[in-house]
Amino acid sequence: FNTGQGQQLLPAPTASKPQQHAFGSSVAVSSLNGNPAKQFGKTGGMGGASPTPVGSQPKAVPISSLNPYQTRWTIRARVTNKSQIRTWSNSRGEGKLFSIELVDESGEIRATAFNEQVDKFFHLIEVNKVYYFSKFNMKIANKQYTAVKNDYEMTFNGESMLIPCDDVDTLPMVQFEFVPIDTLEALKKDTLVDIIGICRSYEDATKVTVRSNNREVSKRNLHLMDMSRKVVTVTLWGEDADLFDGSGQPVVAVKGARLSDFGGRSLSVLASSTFVKNPDIPEAFKLRGWFDSEGRALEAVSISDMKSDLLLRDGATNWKTLLEIEAEAMDLAGKTEYYSCVGTVIFLRKETCLYRACISEGCNKKVVDQQNGFYRCEKCDREFPNFKYRLVLSVNIADFGSHRWVTCFQDVAETLLGQNAAYIGELKDTNEEAFEEVFQQACFCSYMFRIRVQMETYNDESRIKATVMNFKPVNHKEYSKKLIMNIRNYAAQLN
Repeated sequence: FNTGQGQQLLPAPTASKPQQHAFGSSVAVSSLNGNPAKQFGKTGGMGGASPTPVGSQPKAVPISSLNPYQTRWTIRARVTNKSQIRTWSNSRGEGKLFSIELVDESGEIRATAFNEQVDKFFHLIEVNKVYYFSKFNMKIANKQYTAVKNDYEMTFNGESMLIPCDDVDTLPMVQFEFVPIDTLEALKKDTLVDIIGICRSYEDATKVTVRSNNREVSKRNLHLMDMSRKVVTVTLWGEDADLFDGSGQPVVAVKGARLSDFGGRSLSVLASSTFVKNPDIPEAFKLRGWFDSEGRALEAVSISDMKSDLLLRDGATNWKTLLEIEAEAMDLAGKTEYYSCVGTVIFLRKETCLYRACISEGCNKKVVDQQNGFYRCEKCDREFPNFKYRLVLSVNIADFGSHRWVTCFQDVAETLLGQNAAYIGELKDTNEEAFEEVFQQACFCSYMFRIRVQMETYNDESRIKATVMNFKPVNHKEYSKKLIMNIRNYAAQLN
């Protein structure tokens, strides 16, 4: 096994038949008497190291006992998280690193490899596998970059060793300390937290450019709900964003997500975070049962993108009734205006809410069924073997004086319906009764809407085009204050 200096340390041969190595390489142990390093494509010899005797195992100490003053120790731990290789470039030079998180019965710790050690160890370590670790440097942990509960952390060096271990049943998996979503508003910005929730909806992955290095990276937002009936937006990055599949509304657990105060409260999954879908833990089973039995039908309140508070401040937005919006829209003459209003969902046009869209990244254009198993996108000028569902939902909202048809596109429509487009499309194709239920559940709920209004002309006829930009459940206390303020203003004008 790898000693960190291009050396390999392997069990002594006991038979001539092939043996499956824990690193995933199948080697014939009868041929290892010559040069074991050659079997792994490495250079260099044993360097004077003695092979581990068959049947013997290193004596392990608990993770909780490690400190910088120890020099000779071995731990037996499970790898619960492995980051991607990250690079840096600054005035002091260039480099690369990756980190892993380890857990045993006593606690957890992080280990980081730099530069040459990245090349030696990255491809050898697998998540959820158990290894013996020894000859690592120890130092004080930088809590700014990790949620691992340990005052110290490990660093790979030229003498570091790891040996696969077959006895894995006694070691725990990832250790979480979950906080309810409704407590996030009381925590400080940049706090690292463990969170679990049902993925009520999720957005398509998009590409954004990181200003610091001008590199393009994938980004995807998830909307998680827990038993507090609060919803928080969680952002995935890179490969996690590209590969995530939220169909079926899975349970999502994140260890070490960073809390942001951008637009209320939201979370970001860092390179050091552990992201698990449908974890095999009691908290996930309990949440799944609650959501399937009652949570799915409950109205949830988002703590992210909290623009509803701004809607209630005088001068901050254009607060109008639906009747006032309609009257003012007639004079827009090609201009665009934004309004805020309170309305109740009366009806949703479900028959035309879905369309089949191109699967190319960032396209989303409607595809044409070629009737041969392929779907053509005219924009991309290509044919694809499948498609993805997208939502364009027409909603009729009403207040005390009028009603208005408004359009909700993908993200807003998914939030309003409490389901993602892929799941709704699946229901439409396979379960008409459940499909109908989704729309019935969304009716007769009141919200504060932020609406973009334009006057457009079609076939020489002018008509109002209204699009919902975002919405929030009505905060009746704040809304009542707004109405009282309006009454006082009207009374002052009469006097």
